[in-house]
Amino acid sequence: MASSKAAKEVVESLYEALSRGDSAAAAALLAEDVEWWFHGPRRCQYMRRTLTGESGGARDFRFRPRRVAEVGRWVVAEGWEGKHAYWVHVWAVDDAAAGRITRFREYFNTAVTVQALASSPEAGAGSIAVWQSQARARVGGRSLPGLVLAI
Repeated sequence: MASSKAAKEVVESLYEALSRGDSAAAAALLAEDVEWWFHGPRRCQYMRRTLTGESGGARDFRFRPRRVAEVGRWVVAEGWEGKHAYWVHVWAVDDAAAGRITRFREYFNTAVTVQALASSPEAGAGSIAVWQSQARARVGGRSLPGLVLAI
């Protein structure tokens, strides 16, 4: 894995490239075989569609992270754009892949999600990290959900 500072910078650079509409710069930050995992309604797979070009260049959703944090071997970004658009992205940046993003987990509009990796082959002693969202704002008269991830 890349150092956490370098990993965080790579992820922040990805969001900056996406906000500029610079698909070449965004693609340069991704490994060719990014592992992707999604939890949420299928219609909300905005980042996957953006990264694969499936959105056809249309920017139907803009990702503006409200917070980017380092959590163990991962970089977690969270954002919200109104009462129906709360998301969390979890990224892994690997030195072996020339400092590119190799894994991506996307959580969208999820009230409570806990993804435990203890039984996965990649999990080792002490590799589980816990992250909790800070989205405590009230939007449209409703509170945003609290989200806890075991990554």
